[in-house]
Amino acid sequence: MRLVVSVGVLILFAGFVALGVWQVQRLAWKTQLIAQVDARVHAAPVPAPGPAQWPGVTREKDQYRRVVLHGTYRHDRETLVQAVTDAGGGFWVMTPLDDARGFTVLVNRGFVPPGRSDPAARADGQASGLQTVVGLLRITEPRGGFLRANDPEHDRWRSRDVAAIAARRGLDRPAPYFVDADATPNPGGWPLGGLTVIRFPNSHLIYALTWFGMALLTLVGFALFRREWRRADRRGGT
Repeated sequence: MRLVVSVGVLILFAGFVALGVWQVQRLAWKTQLIAQVDARVHAAPVPAPGPAQWPGVTREKDQYRRVVLHGTYRHDRETLVQAVTDAGGGFWVMTPLDDARGFTVLVNRGFVPPGRSDPAARADGQASGLQTVVGLLRITEPRGGFLRANDPEHDRWRSRDVAAIAARRGLDRPAPYFVDADATPNPGGWPLGGLTVIRFPNSHLIYALTWFGMALLTLVGFALFRREWRRADRRGGT
């Protein structure tokens, strides 16, 4: 019996320590990720990746990279995607921009409340002619919203699924990413850009301390059991 308990305690202790070490490693990874993203967000904008670079675009190295585009909007093919923001509930306005280099990028021009979902209600903001857009590169969101899938057939969108939106709107040579426009005001005030939320939960230190604490409690508990065993042995020997 004592051997079984001892082996069980050893397994628990090793498991708790392993989980603590894993959380320390995750903490180092998350800290590095936050530093990298912060550097990207505040860096000078670079040209958005063109077709030759698309195969190498990844979430790990390109998400939230500050980029610049030059082109013309195709407002007749905009798409509204449901959004909940600090400004309230409404929609993201996703508008194709024909880049001067010969491809199309979906630009999240910003947020509009339900009363501004009709382009006629924000006509001043429908910029024409050559535009320069600075924003953050974002990776496509193909799985829909929380517990709710996109419904392209009925033009109901819960996430910014670049491929599905591009197919629905008949876009040629769409980039595999979209761009969140920065806070540069649009004429008339809508859409409202610059609302990208960059937040990385980082509770790994707390988790690590919890697991290491569990490991320590396991040892303390085992020590108490051993003391009781010794007392029992002494009583049995008298």
